[in-house]
Amino acid sequence: MEKQVSIAKAGQSVAVGAPNFAEFVEVSKTTAQAQIDQLLGQLQARKDDWVQLEIHERLSILDEIHNDLWGLKEPWIRAELEGKGNTPQTLGEAGEWTVLATMFRAVQMIRQSLVEIQKHGRPGFSGPMVSRPNNRLAARVFPHTLMERLQFPGVSGEVWMEPGVTADDTIATQASAYRNKDLKGKVALVLGAGNSAMLPVIDLLHKLFVELQVVVLKLNPVNAYMGPLMVEGFRALISRGFLGIVHGGIEEGSYLCKHSAVEELHLTGSDKTYEAIVFGAGPEGERRKAERKPLNTKRFTAELGNVSPVIIIPGPWKRGDIEEQAKHIATWLVLNAGFGCLTPRVIVQHKSWAHRNDLMDELGRVLNHVPTQKAFYPGAKNRHADFVAAHPEALQFGTPSRDHLPWTIIPDVDPDNSNDLCFTHEAFCSLCAETAIGASSIPSFIDRAVEFVNNTLWGTLNATLIVHPKSLRDPLIAAAIDRAIAELRYGTVSLNMLAYYSFYFMVAPWGGFPGHDIYDIQSGIGKTCNFLMFERAEKSVVRAPFKRLDPLTVKSKRAPEFARKVAEFEAYPSWLKLPGLVWTALRS
Repeated sequence: MEKQVSIAKAGQSVAVGAPNFAEFVEVSKTTAQAQIDQLLGQLQARKDDWVQLEIHERLSILDEIHNDLWGLKEPWIRAELEGKGNTPQTLGEAGEWTVLATMFRAVQMIRQSLVEIQKHGRPGFSGPMVSRPNNRLAARVFPHTLMERLQFPGVSGEVWMEPGVTADDTIATQASAYRNKDLKGKVALVLGAGNSAMLPVIDLLHKLFVELQVVVLKLNPVNAYMGPLMVEGFRALISRGFLGIVHGGIEEGSYLCKHSAVEELHLTGSDKTYEAIVFGAGPEGERRKAERKPLNTKRFTAELGNVSPVIIIPGPWKRGDIEEQAKHIATWLVLNAGFGCLTPRVIVQHKSWAHRNDLMDELGRVLNHVPTQKAFYPGAKNRHADFVAAHPEALQFGTPSRDHLPWTIIPDVDPDNSNDLCFTHEAFCSLCAETAIGASSIPSFIDRAVEFVNNTLWGTLNATLIVHPKSLRDPLIAAAIDRAIAELRYGTVSLNMLAYYSFYFMVAPWGGFPGHDIYDIQSGIGKTCNFLMFERAEKSVVRAPFKRLDPLTVKSKRAPEFARKVAEFEAYPSWLKLPGLVWTALRS
């Protein structure tokens, strides 16, 4: 069942979803239309060559990309720190090394999939297909190796297929592009996200190596400063005519989207941008959408954000448990200064849980000791001001300077007010809300919380549950958790772990829950990061222990050192590096 979010105020429709970033973005660098035309002509000329390229040639290109990115690691980190206003030797630097580690891991996972296609016709995955509720099957995809088991003890990942998809269907359709002898080349436009340079990288790799389409990447003006480094890092594709990188704003983006040489589109960004491309901007665009008359009918996949929920399951938490989980939630909010599609936006609690206020108080104490960060994403101060104006009771933590924002929590938002800004709009800044739902029992609360986030919160990208291991010993609660994982209409569901790790593993597809169309786009259509090349994935499910060693939190002493070692490990995995990783983690 597709999520429906319909918001009305004083008889008028009210826009929901992600912000309209285009209103605030400044464009400093553009590519001339003549250059765009020339580039698209080159890509058109090479698109069929890319489809026909032998796997050993693709592996050679991946090795070149790997080596070029490795050589750029220091300037890459410096550019990101400077662009986002982050200070070296802080959690901000640790976040950028983690992003670089994700990119190295992506290259390694694609390489592994290609080798397995060469040998067996399809990528392998770690476990058997297992039955899941409502006529679903799931592929166990993580951990795949003993090394991964040691890196992430107790963590597991599954990819759930759409209802009715059989094990034979799953295997038969894996990597279908590589077996389709009649496949024709296409030119895809990737409209890159501005909050992290990793996202355009993953999107272009997905288009090239999963869908076998050549790519023109238009960088977002927000992180256009990464352009020269991306040209160097992906020289192997650019020099062969399989990738082009251009710059610009709305004008250049519109020109590309309408260009006859561009056959498919992909966007990581805002639903407002998506709808402007499909229907046009302003009142005319709204009219065309209402009349179901799109201007642009090209295949258009997208990942468009989310009001990301974190559901806290009541349990026998001790003081140490409260401190531990508050530390994690604070870290998830702080990462990338709160500019993430998986940043927690609504914490959902049981109204009568004895530790509800204890958890929120501890979260505030933690945030009060975390240095604020530059609000680098356009329009953040305006969005923050809108939320605080709507909720003057908002609690603000830290001591922000002129271009920083405080860490902000809006407590006790009424769950019955489905029109509330906190539920209908992705804040996309350093802010989240808390709401509480009444229920007669913990299983009943879990069911009600799932119903609330499914039907009230905007978006279907990712949802997280936090549950104490002792709670899971109660058969009724354990059954309710299993039921929740099955019924949450989100593309990624994580248990006791930030949903980012599902993305990081590079074996689980990332994107909104299936069912959206261009008239109700919400978190988007299609999947990216699908390097095991599943055809009909519904959701990714990640499970982790309630307590675990995590050296990448707001309280870690050596987060940048650890994150750098992780990036070096993912670039060149080795058993010899694991002891150093563990030792640094223990000292953090």
